[in-house]
Amino acid sequence: MRKYRYLPFGYKLMLSYCVFIIIPVIVISFFANSVYVKSIREQLESSVHGTVSQMIDNVSYKAGDVIRVSNFFYFDYTIARQLRNFEEGWVGYEATTNFFYPKIEAYKQASSVNTWLSIYLHNKLFSEMYRNYQGNDPLRGNSDNPYDIYHIDRIQKKIWYLNHSEELYGETMVWKQIEDDTKFGRISLLRRLVNMQISGKLQEIGFIRQSVYLSDLFQAIDYTKIGSDATIYIIDEDERVKMISGPSSYRSGDVWDATDFKDYMVIENVVPSLEWNVAAVIPNTIFQEKINEVRLLTFIICLIFTIVYFVSGALLSNYFSRKVNKIVSVLDSFQEGNFHKRTNFKGNDEFSQISRALNEMGQNIGELIHKVYVADLDKKEAELDMLQAQINPHFLYNTLSSISRLAKFGELDKLQRMVIDLAKFYRLSLNEGRIMLPIGEELEQAKAYINIQKIKYEERMGVTFDIDPQILQYSTIKLIIQPFIENVLEHAWCGDRIHMRIVGEMEDNHIVFKIIDDGVGISADLLEQMNDPEESISVGYGIRNVNQRIKLYYGQAFGVSIFSRLGIGTTVLIRIPTEKPANLKIN
Repeated sequence: MRKYRYLPFGYKLMLSYCVFIIIPVIVISFFANSVYVKSIREQLESSVHGTVSQMIDNVSYKAGDVIRVSNFFYFDYTIARQLRNFEEGWVGYEATTNFFYPKIEAYKQASSVNTWLSIYLHNKLFSEMYRNYQGNDPLRGNSDNPYDIYHIDRIQKKIWYLNHSEELYGETMVWKQIEDDTKFGRISLLRRLVNMQISGKLQEIGFIRQSVYLSDLFQAIDYTKIGSDATIYIIDEDERVKMISGPSSYRSGDVWDATDFKDYMVIENVVPSLEWNVAAVIPNTIFQEKINEVRLLTFIICLIFTIVYFVSGALLSNYFSRKVNKIVSVLDSFQEGNFHKRTNFKGNDEFSQISRALNEMGQNIGELIHKVYVADLDKKEAELDMLQAQINPHFLYNTLSSISRLAKFGELDKLQRMVIDLAKFYRLSLNEGRIMLPIGEELEQAKAYINIQKIKYEERMGVTFDIDPQILQYSTIKLIIQPFIENVLEHAWCGDRIHMRIVGEMEDNHIVFKIIDDGVGISADLLEQMNDPEESISVGYGIRNVNQRIKLYYGQAFGVSIFSRLGIGTTVLIRIPTEKPANLKIN
């Protein structure tokens, strides 16, 4: 008996401990460390996010306050009506003095943010009212002159005015640094004044600019609220730094690049109304020391658990492997045919139950194997004998009737040939009680049957043999070709002539026989019935008989297949192996 190499149970048990105990401990420790580090980072990020969000909310509130003032002008239809219907003379002067200017001052004073308001009007009947600041910052003297009024032609050729977005009612506005805003550290809210009372269309009647100091708008941005080592950057839509709170190597106007801070925690949030970014940069050193402490503690715990599990695993695997080795030695003896070896374990555990079961199995298995083997052989012989006995009982009756008819008409020559072929046919069929016979004899038996039928059908029946000589060295179970020839002669006639071609050849290391006829063919429904495994169906009986005998002897991979088309003919394909099975003697 061949011995197979295998990994001993003790080693497998030890490996299982390593895989399912030690490795999970290492993995869990690694993830615990990662989770703790991540938790520290997330807590810091959450804290910074909250602080930055509060700062941004404050900035948004101040920006919203400026926007609310612009909304007063934008949605005040009385201002739009005054600007559209303004008249020269005393009426216009009174409207300007008693209505327009007071309303502008009231709206502007409603803002809590110090702003410089500039209004540019299309209606040139309004007089301009402004102060010559001589290059100074208008916001410095804003208390004396809170606003300026200009004609629109002062800005109509300005790039920032020409590039202002198409008007969407109540939505189009932009924060932008224009003119001298950058010089004086300001930013301006730019917005149209429109009139909708003309055919429902938006008509620009003016333009407003509200300028506010960046320091006022971003007053809430303070790096000390995050940490002494932190820095907060205010970044515009062009990715340029506009303000810095805290220690930094950047300067105002530099291009922002987050990749410069690979060793830092960078948290960026957008100020919604301005579309500017607030970036908080925090060095990793503030939590790196805690991370190192956690990693060292995790390593020590993991090392201790590894040593403990390794020692306990080695002891347990040695204890159980001794019992398994004894069981394996008994099974090896059983495999070699020795069912007398026994093993016993103390106690009442699973190994004791296995040993008792093995001992009982060793006592009975030889006898059971012998009984099953003999019973299987008897069953197979009985089934083959039954199928063999079912072959051709009506053929003998028909042939004897033909012999009687020939004798009656005195055709002694034909009678003699028919008797000789009939004797040859049954001599080969009986085959001294053997199921197997050489393929050459199987073909001789088919030819004997054909000779008998030619005496009956004469020239109306034609048969051609196409046999590969290579297959004659093999054997087959008997009577697998003749039943299909008989089936053709009984059912396949198309007119008064029929021709058959019998082929024997090698195909994919198997032997294939084909019985091909040019008869009437078989309908699809009838073909399905012929392949039906139920014995109660009368059609296809001979076909099922051959198919069952082949499968019983050679296995399910072999058997009979039928292909047919009405009016064209039928092909029966019989597939058997090229092996030479031992002869099975039937007593």
